[in-house]
Amino acid sequence: MSVTGLVLAAGGSLRLGEAKQLLPYRGRTLLDATLAMARDCGFDQLLVTLGGAAGRVRSSVDLAGFEVVDNPDFSTGCGSSIRAGVTRVESDALVLLLGDQPGVAPGDVRRLTAAPTPVGVCSYADGLGHPFLFRREVFADLATLHGDKAVWKLLHSGAYPVTSLPCAGPIPIDVDTRDDYARLLAGERS
Repeated sequence: MSVTGLVLAAGGSLRLGEAKQLLPYRGRTLLDATLAMARDCGFDQLLVTLGGAAGRVRSSVDLAGFEVVDNPDFSTGCGSSIRAGVTRVESDALVLLLGDQPGVAPGDVRRLTAAPTPVGVCSYADGLGHPFLFRREVFADLATLHGDKAVWKLLHSGAYPVTSLPCAGPIPIDVDTRDDYARLLAGERS
């Protein structure tokens, strides 16, 4: 089975007040760290959505190996990035990764791709979290998503069988606020 990794990095960072994709993290940008993690997952195709601060991201972040998907509707939520990205998927399955969540373990992603059901989700010590896996039979529904929580609604809709993959530790931090960023820099996972 071939798998595409789609990194959602188009957000406008409204809660943070600056482009979180470009925040310094371990000697590079936050998005650089996440893209490096995605490269380590062994995907057959790599996509990244850009929207907010796209010009600055293109000039500051190493996008090598990724096909960039521009999302002019980024301000309407991550559903718009998923809609834009799913049209470019050439593989049998899609793994959604958050551009502000560099602490995801590539080994967990590789195990997730073996999920036998149309949908897979990581199950951490403190709950369900990204990344998510969607097989091709779910793509039509992904192409209709709207808003920030739409993918969660699809996951919990009961429309598809879901495999919950046990992963060690808490949900990896995704950076939405200054406090999240401070915790990430301090080395906390959640």
